[in-house]
Amino acid sequence: MKLLHIDSSALGANSVTRELSAAVAGRWRESFPDIQVEYRDLDAAPLPHLTGGSLARADADEAAEAGRVLEQFLAADVIVIGAPMYNFSIPSTLKAWIDRVAIAGKTFKYTETGPLGLAGGKKVIIASGRGGIHSGAPTDFQEPYLRQVFGFLGIDDVEFVRAEGVAYSPQHRADAMAEAHRSIPRPMALDKAA
Repeated sequence: MKLLHIDSSALGANSVTRELSAAVAGRWRESFPDIQVEYRDLDAAPLPHLTGGSLARADADEAAEAGRVLEQFLAADVIVIGAPMYNFSIPSTLKAWIDRVAIAGKTFKYTETGPLGLAGGKKVIIASGRGGIHSGAPTDFQEPYLRQVFGFLGIDDVEFVRAEGVAYSPQHRADAMAEAHRSIPRPMALDKAA
């Protein structure tokens, strides 16, 4: 089994999502000692944003890295993503990664009856950090967007570990983090027939 661990927060050691994503990945390591883990830090090593040159594969190094990103995604059984809410959505670095894995003919295709996801059978766990409280509110463009993207790719096993209101006060942050840690799902063996 392979786990891909991605962080996208720009806050380094002060990041809520980095702490939570590390805890989620750690639980998978404890439950499955033989799991292969690959780590990608989109803040330390951001991918270029998609441009016309990217699509034309004008830069051989950029095209090669995009290929590695896609293969890393396709090879993963479990994907753990640290995704803070920035301006009601996700960091642009995470969007740049999504642009490298949402590839027609590889992770989805269009059919006569509409789009068909080709990357099913994976589990995605998103560690979400929010300065305010947005769950179920019209200000939440993060969770619906991520559910839509992964669903479009054929991945319907998406869970969120969420810490909200972390900017309200130090006590609120501590309480939200404790609750988020308690909500980390227990790792389960994946049904590869799905």
